[in-house]
Amino acid sequence: MVAHLNAPATQRHWAPVIRAFEKALGKDRVVRRKEELLVYECDGLASYRQRPPVVVLPKTTEQVAAAIKICNQFDVPFVPRGAGTGLSGGALPVEDAVLIVTATMNKILTVDYDNQRVVVQPGVINNWVTQAVSGAGFYYAPDPSSQSVCSVGGNVAENSGGVHCLKYGVTTNHVLGVKLVLPEGEIVEIGGAVGEQPGYDLIGLLVGSEGTLGIVTEITLRILKAPESINVLLADFTSVEAAGAAVSDVISAGIVPAGMEMMDNFSLNAVEDVVKTECYPRDAEAILLIEIDGLPSEVATCRDRITALCQKNGARQVTVAAEPADRLRLWKGRKAAFAAMGKLSPDYYVQDGVIPRTQLPYVLQEIAALGEQHGYRVANVFHAGDGNLHPLILFNNRIPGQLEAVEELGGDILKLCVQVGGSISGEHGIVADKRCYMPDMFSATDLETMQWVRTSWNPKGLANPTKIFPTPRTCGEAARAPLPPTLTESDRF
Repeated sequence: MVAHLNAPATQRHWAPVIRAFEKALGKDRVVRRKEELLVYECDGLASYRQRPPVVVLPKTTEQVAAAIKICNQFDVPFVPRGAGTGLSGGALPVEDAVLIVTATMNKILTVDYDNQRVVVQPGVINNWVTQAVSGAGFYYAPDPSSQSVCSVGGNVAENSGGVHCLKYGVTTNHVLGVKLVLPEGEIVEIGGAVGEQPGYDLIGLLVGSEGTLGIVTEITLRILKAPESINVLLADFTSVEAAGAAVSDVISAGIVPAGMEMMDNFSLNAVEDVVKTECYPRDAEAILLIEIDGLPSEVATCRDRITALCQKNGARQVTVAAEPADRLRLWKGRKAAFAAMGKLSPDYYVQDGVIPRTQLPYVLQEIAALGEQHGYRVANVFHAGDGNLHPLILFNNRIPGQLEAVEELGGDILKLCVQVGGSISGEHGIVADKRCYMPDMFSATDLETMQWVRTSWNPKGLANPTKIFPTPRTCGEAARAPLPPTLTESDRF
């Protein structure tokens, strides 16, 4: 069962809107038939579905601007969508709103090795960037688990991270400039070809704004030179708390790995069942995957220090993968962890919170206790090095009441993150899923200030409305709002 209502909504007359879209973009760029619209009912947060009344598929910046100007002309809200892999409802259609999909804007426009930058359209898949430049010895650092399917435009909207964000930062640290269509249809360029620009940090404001400030149509990205040496360590522990303590000790020692990931027994066994890496010890209560890169001498020194710190905290064994094939096999399991959960449960609800690394042992204990209290199993797969938790709560959405119950459990986990000095979001965004928890982290003055900023960019409130800020009484309430009206036959033709 999904939250999916068909109650009547605002009866907008869509025929003139659709005719305007077809004239500006072409009929083949406008999706309006019911059976075709079903594809766009949800993003990666699949528990909630709303059918959009119409979808447009622009190919150019000018077509995006034309579509937004039409929305302004008819006072129609619009929701931007990339590949639709987001996990917090960023691309979830809004009642009576147009969905503007950038997935077909998928060209790598320029590659500049001398200045270590590329320019891409928003529909370019994250991993395509590294594939395009790896032959010249470069790569693109942000690497979400969904990097083989998620788009760069979506990464910009949600400020996505990934395994390597510990050392190299999240998306905002790799965006130099963008071409942006503002919510009233004006085309502007923000940032440029160099990272440091005078004046306000508008790139920092835009990246992570979740489609509420406009739609990016070109992105200038920073690419990095591939390191000379890479090692991946696998350390296994007899307790989750011991693994958490090892993480804290490594960072406290001044070592900054390229990535440091943790998987508990529940998740690593699910991965072995599905991916069959044959390298994760099934009897371990937790494992750490730690990647170190740099000069060969630097890597060797850090490898020995990390090994010693893991052993100090009770690691039974620390193995090292230096060859590319061995490293890829270790990471393959981690990258497939979310998908592997589908073998264990019909559905899972994933949260995304951040805590201080020193609080890892305590918070992991509390998450286990909360899972027992609510009666749901919680798997832990997360970016341990920067304290970015991704608890996966297993449930069955076909059983009435379970979705609401796991939402409550997820909310309790987020509140726990805030209580220990953390955040309600690391890289999955706020948008529809977590907006009701914003007051737990921000004061009324903070929220009002954010709203003023949004209003200055989005004066009519048409760009991704109802997202980020807490308007519903509960997080699931707005997601379960009525669907937009279906098109009448007169509207269709």
